[in-house]
Amino acid sequence: MLNTEAIANYAQASAKNLDINKYDIYGSSIDETSVEVDNGEPKQVQASNRSSVIVRVWNEKGTVGVTSTTDLDELGIKLALETAKEASKFGNTENPADFSPQAKNSIENTADEVVEPAPVPTLIDTLIKAEKTLLEAHPAIKGVPYNGLSQEDIKRFYLNSEGSLRQEARSYAVIYLYSRTEEEGKKPRGASAMKISRGLATLDVDGCLKEVTEKTISHINYQTIPSGKYTIVFSPKAFLSLISAFSNLFNAQNILDKQSLSDQDSLGKEVASPLLCLCDDALHPDNIGAETFDGEGTPTRRVELIKDGVLAGLLHSSGTAKRMNAQPTGNANIGAKVTVGSHFYHVFSNSQPNPEYNLDEAENVILIDKLQALHAGVNALQGSFSLPFDGWLVNKGELTSIDAATVAGDYLSLLKSIVCVESEAEVTPGGVCPRVWVSDLSVTGE
Repeated sequence: MLNTEAIANYAQASAKNLDINKYDIYGSSIDETSVEVDNGEPKQVQASNRSSVIVRVWNEKGTVGVTSTTDLDELGIKLALETAKEASKFGNTENPADFSPQAKNSIENTADEVVEPAPVPTLIDTLIKAEKTLLEAHPAIKGVPYNGLSQEDIKRFYLNSEGSLRQEARSYAVIYLYSRTEEEGKKPRGASAMKISRGLATLDVDGCLKEVTEKTISHINYQTIPSGKYTIVFSPKAFLSLISAFSNLFNAQNILDKQSLSDQDSLGKEVASPLLCLCDDALHPDNIGAETFDGEGTPTRRVELIKDGVLAGLLHSSGTAKRMNAQPTGNANIGAKVTVGSHFYHVFSNSQPNPEYNLDEAENVILIDKLQALHAGVNALQGSFSLPFDGWLVNKGELTSIDAATVAGDYLSLLKSIVCVESEAEVTPGGVCPRVWVSDLSVTGE
């Protein structure tokens, strides 16, 4: 793993020799091991160590040069500083980047969470057993074509010429399973599940197996549905994928670039049903991938985005915050251009759910488990979407898999058509969210 203090020391020495007065460096180092299996045999075993560093240098005119490197030794950092200094001559003079005003603020709870990695044979055995269990779960399940078990240690750091120095280390283990069925006279069906944890010892392999098995079996007997307007119940993963697809709604950089569904006057305006509350909470206790600082060294935090249907906040970098007279929120990613991104969503409601919205009693309701083709079926600037999905038609608790169908609509209209946000939330890799009910969405079926 990298030595942040050593990097800071020789960066300072190199900057002095190069007559550089202002610079910052953000980087990470990842040690990863992953395995895949096929019919009880190892299919692929990979181990890698990857490093990535972004170096920014300011010249006497205040313009910034940016370069990247994978070489973390003294010579590599010196060359990166030198290159960035040369690039600063051609830096953007309009709204140039600057240090975050919070880059030296103290951060609480920065203890590293590193777990000793499991041996590769243990990873292979675990995945082989999971594959075997899934294949034996039902005669129609003929393969697990996509699977993987990985573990990685990540160390991140940020430092600058004004004395900021931050670092953190985390460990993760992830299992992914995708099953496929084959039955004569029927279309192949499939389902997937993924679980993440701090290490293999606490990874919920059984829970992943249970989820993918139940979903696969539920899709075996499918039927077509007529096109029309339906009440849709989005699973937590499906609803969070929609939020991510239209995240320009609360992304300050997108707003400044006029690439957003909102504008600088949208704060305080109603954008969704009063039932909806949404936060970006990097430090949520259920967020295994928690990060305590962003690419500019700004401490991360809970950011309230939508409160009771009203746009209450935006995600900021230090640059967007300065231009919009706000505070950085810890959502910056540095590179040739500083971008803004989310960490971990938390969806909830301040209102009690209406008991009449209950899958055990509802009739002719569609439960969407997973939205497909988000890369192609979303127009994020117009707010429109048309997406195929995996799901079921629900009648009084009985689920019937839908053969093939597409849900379409306008995102802002969808947000205002929310009629229920259930109280029981599910933890996913992208956030914490309950099921969300939306009325009168168009579905193209048979």
